[in-house]
Amino acid sequence: MNLRLSLMAAVQCLLLGSIAGAALADEKPAAAELLLVNGRIYTEDAARPWVEAVAVRDGLIQAVGDDAALAAYRGKQTRVIDLGGKMAMPGLIDAHVHPIWGALKNLFQCKFAFTATPDEVAEAIESCAKKTDSDWVRGGQWNSDFFKSYGIASPRAWLDQVSGTKAVVLTDDTGHNIWANSEALRRLDIDTDTPQPEGVEFVRDAATGELNGLLMEGNNYLKTTMPDWTDRQYLEAARQAVDIANGFGITGLKDADASEAVVRAYHAVDVAEGLDLRVATSMRRPSKEAKNTFDFAEFQHMRDSYASVNLNTANVKIYLDGVPTSAQTAAMLEPYAGEGHGHDDGAPAYGTLLVEPAQLDAVIQEFDGLGFTVKLHAAGDRAIRVALDAIEKARAANGDSGLHHELAHAEYIDAADLPRFTALGAVADFAPYIWYPSPIADAIQSAVGERARQAFPARDLIDSGARIVAGSDWPSAVADMNPWPGLEALITREDPYGKQPGALWKEQAISLEEALNIFTRNGAEALGAADQTGSLQVGKSADIIVLNQNLFEIPLETISETKVLTTLFKGREVFNADAH
Repeated sequence: MNLRLSLMAAVQCLLLGSIAGAALADEKPAAAELLLVNGRIYTEDAARPWVEAVAVRDGLIQAVGDDAALAAYRGKQTRVIDLGGKMAMPGLIDAHVHPIWGALKNLFQCKFAFTATPDEVAEAIESCAKKTDSDWVRGGQWNSDFFKSYGIASPRAWLDQVSGTKAVVLTDDTGHNIWANSEALRRLDIDTDTPQPEGVEFVRDAATGELNGLLMEGNNYLKTTMPDWTDRQYLEAARQAVDIANGFGITGLKDADASEAVVRAYHAVDVAEGLDLRVATSMRRPSKEAKNTFDFAEFQHMRDSYASVNLNTANVKIYLDGVPTSAQTAAMLEPYAGEGHGHDDGAPAYGTLLVEPAQLDAVIQEFDGLGFTVKLHAAGDRAIRVALDAIEKARAANGDSGLHHELAHAEYIDAADLPRFTALGAVADFAPYIWYPSPIADAIQSAVGERARQAFPARDLIDSGARIVAGSDWPSAVADMNPWPGLEALITREDPYGKQPGALWKEQAISLEEALNIFTRNGAEALGAADQTGSLQVGKSADIIVLNQNLFEIPLETISETKVLTTLFKGREVFNADAH
């Protein structure tokens, strides 16, 4: 009898549940606050890649589907955006950028183009020196082969002639190397007797032994020795950086080298008014004495002090090598090629590791155990190998932490190391904005040789199952944060501006779908926000951009011409082209 009663009760519960479910199904859903309709909306959801409409409520995606189905979400207060057939998609993510540096450059520095001639550089410096009340003129960026191309024997003496009494410090197109005049060297207490900091070279004139004004890998060193920007300037730069990003359809970014002042600026904006995008900060803590110092307690303090709603501070930055230009500072397995690419004693040059492998092993293990994602600057194939070795040892010691450490810029990857990315869960952080025939590519080839043509193996990495993220590295090497030329170059491997013919390792080209995945879903993983953004799915943030052209219906070589009409972040309009 008890069994019979139990079965009857169970059936009754099921019937009641079915009736309740039917009643709920018949109920009209809560009205959306925003409804996008009549669009070609690319969702980045493999189960349903294209829809016509998206409903948004409380900043989240409430529903996706066709116009007829989502009509039920329209209420009296619902704002409706008729896309008129235009393409919309998830907001893009720049996973390697220096946005506050770029904005500081825009706002307060002396700018000239990467392609500037000596006359144009002189004109810019003279003009800036006259206009500023400061004793310093800071700016850039000069081409890596500038002095070789124009036969400038003494960069310091040349700069002295056009700078007057001002101290002048100029960054190169890689963002690593510095060109300074005599007054700047004097103010920085750098002379022929000054010991070189770890990882930095004070270049000397071959004939006289005097300093020639070039400080290879000197940029981060000078950040700790020169007068810093004020908190007000950092705040102004942070706000401008966010505005610039939103204008290009960027709703998330990873600041690839964030000092405490930079992190503090993002935090202040987020707390005061809310950042209009997601930011992850790869924090650094170099000192004057050493390129890399690792006070783990201090990193933890910064992480815990500055984390906020839209700011992820659980990331750090380590410079493992330099750049594969005439500076010869990227650590390579094979020597640099060409005339002048060796040491004074005739020995071949292989570049430099800025952190010894044994130290790196211990540091990566510690950061991994503390829950920090590490972004390692590793341009050369030797640096890549050493970085992967360190990650492998961290996995052995800590187990799989679930953290995906990033290798930037991963230009050269030895074939033997390529499958290790997938095996170790490591991420290749690429800069497709510069992977095509261009002056900087020419400068790299003149230093590295023919193997420079085999850079950024995107196709091979994807086929192996590895994850790639992409970043502009702005203001290094590129004029702005515009992602669309970079996205095109990732697909075509050709110059998106049409200035130089040819392609860079065409066999490594990837599809449009793969490129968009890199700029959205993979970027969201890099921000630690894969559950919040990167695709248009129910429950995720309404980070949506509307484009002036459908990327799937145009020639690939016109992707770079894409303009963003509207940017939504958490359902709020943060950019509208009609208002600019």
